[in-house]
Amino acid sequence: MGINLGEGLLITGLVVFFFGGKKIPELGKTLGSSIRGFKEGMKEEEKTNDSDKKDKKVAK
Repeated sequence: MGINLGEGLLITGLVVFFFGGKKIPELGKTLGSSIRGFKEGMKEEEKTNDSDKKDKKVAK
């Protein structure tokens, strides 16, 4: 149910057409930094939830 080769090429072609070849590396960097920030936020949220669960167990 993933993207096959034809669909991937079509999407790549559309991206190049709309953004141009010079903007693609910039878009990649922005996307990568966004994903890293999201992952860091999720890890921080997990740490917060884990410490909250430990605090609740100690309080009981």
